[in-house]
Amino acid sequence: MNLMRNTQAALVAALLAAGALMPLATAHAAVSVQFDAGSVAYGYSDGYWDRVHHWHRWPSTAARNNWRTHNHAHYYAHNHTHDHAAGWRDNDHWWGH
Repeated sequence: MNLMRNTQAALVAALLAAGALMPLATAHAAVSVQFDAGSVAYGYSDGYWDRVHHWHRWPSTAARNNWRTHNHAHYYAHNHTHDHAAGWRDNDHWWGH
């Protein structure tokens, strides 16, 4: 009887430990999203709008600086909330020209 109880306790402990690790695996998967510089519409110091009007944080300072260097006409050196409509520019879809 003790062997059965110990086996059940060990099984429950293993399942609880595995469940505790699941959020870590999920969190790790969430940060593996690829950055596509070609999808950026307007860049700001705090992030960017993509071309289908979704807001994103820059994945890194290097990504922001690289995009800013190559797209200086569409980069704004302030937070997006400083501008009207949070920086989305309906009349300037430069990538479609």
